[in-house]
Amino acid sequence: MDLSIAQNWFFIIIALAMVMASLIVVTTRNVMHAALMLVGALAGSAALFVLLGAEFVAGVIVLVYIGAIIVLFLFGVMITRVEIGRSQSLDHERKWPAAVIAIGTFAVLAGSSVAFFGDEEIEGVAAVRTSDIGTAIFERFVVPFEVVSFVLLAALIGGIVLARRDDPES
Repeated sequence: MDLSIAQNWFFIIIALAMVMASLIVVTTRNVMHAALMLVGALAGSAALFVLLGAEFVAGVIVLVYIGAIIVLFLFGVMITRVEIGRSQSLDHERKWPAAVIAIGTFAVLAGSSVAFFGDEEIEGVAAVRTSDIGTAIFERFVVPFEVVSFVLLAALIGGIVLARRDDPES
């Protein structure tokens, strides 16, 4: 890695912030802090895609994951009346096997990526403009796009109905 290039420094800073946020997500006892740190980790992944020149993917991560999945997660926390503050019931006694498995998985993925790609340069890949992707989605695939949005809306309403508790007296 050439540290004289500013883009590499930005990558290091964003990657370290993502690692710290991810560690807080899995070690905190506060559900809301975990959700907020997950937002930070996902925002870091969007920033990495911006560094790679994939603005559309970064926008999708922000809209879908941060804008929808985290909101859905927070809806679930609020609907089920989970303890929002620090929870003493969460078990952190067996975190070392999980850490070993996570580090092993990272080592295997990183090693296989380096072994497969090495220092190869990828050539001949034409960049796809975001406007072309938007045109394809909203002209050619507008009906499936709308159908998926209605399916997701129905799933959200169904989740709320199932999670709602009715009083037996009413």
